[in-house]
Amino acid sequence: MQLCNTLGPLLLTFVAMYFTMKINYLLTLGLAIIAAGFLIRTFIIMHDCGHGSFFKSRRANDIVGFITGVLTLTPYSQWRRDHAIHHATSGDLEERGHGDVSTLTVKEYLALSRWGRFKYRIYRNAAIMLIIGPIWLMFIKHRVHTPDTAGKREIIGVHATNATILGLFLLTSLLIGPLKVAAIYFPAMFIAGVTGIWLFYVQHQFEDTYWAKGAEWDYATAAVEGSSFYRLPRVLDWFTGSIGFHHVHHLSPKIPNYLLRQAHEENQMFQRARVLTMAESFRTFSLKLWDEERRRLIGWKELRAMMSRTV
Repeated sequence: MQLCNTLGPLLLTFVAMYFTMKINYLLTLGLAIIAAGFLIRTFIIMHDCGHGSFFKSRRANDIVGFITGVLTLTPYSQWRRDHAIHHATSGDLEERGHGDVSTLTVKEYLALSRWGRFKYRIYRNAAIMLIIGPIWLMFIKHRVHTPDTAGKREIIGVHATNATILGLFLLTSLLIGPLKVAAIYFPAMFIAGVTGIWLFYVQHQFEDTYWAKGAEWDYATAAVEGSSFYRLPRVLDWFTGSIGFHHVHHLSPKIPNYLLRQAHEENQMFQRARVLTMAESFRTFSLKLWDEERRRLIGWKELRAMMSRTV
């Protein structure tokens, strides 16, 4: 049912975008927002297939995962491996850098050179992350294999995904022309990419999130306390495949998106998860560094205050 109510409307929205181009491109861009919503939902289906939770059959998960990966410009096999590492290491200070937003501790940041600090500030800038980030993912990161985690299957998967994307682009270009294909698909995919990065960021980057080191790190605690319960309006919850129930997902990634809400409501342990509202989520982008002493994320303003007190 999710395949039907996601991929069908996505195709119809693309068709509607094509016809509105003959009227006014602003109408096309308006529909791109709706198409982006269905692309996000398509990505969530791929995400669940990667966890082996969407279908009972592994073969079905892999087939649908590859197709939905192509539609969202994501190499399914490689993404599945990288994301599994993210789940296995989320919140572990000694295992950072696998499929998450790079986060330095205060001490690590202060130990950097001026150039190192500048690069980190650029990386953690919200505008750079949300505007350059989706372009980097679409055209660079997801077009090549990850050197330190890719095996033969992942490398073949990246090439197969790229070849299929190119084939679809050429085929649709023969029908309506390459410029129209780009004008329809890429605005929708860019909006979906911005939203995806936003969601991934706020699901782990909040003030009292969980980070621990070595033997102190605990998988279950990291899952429930290090992942937010991002409370969204029902319509946005639908388009995002209930990924706001991220605390449930991180504790048990075998739960498919269509059962996350039920799992949250039926299990008392999930009630202690950090609830993050949409208003609060905007403020999380001011957080930049992990303060190991106070065990919370802080921003540049707090860092300056700390430095002035030290001086």
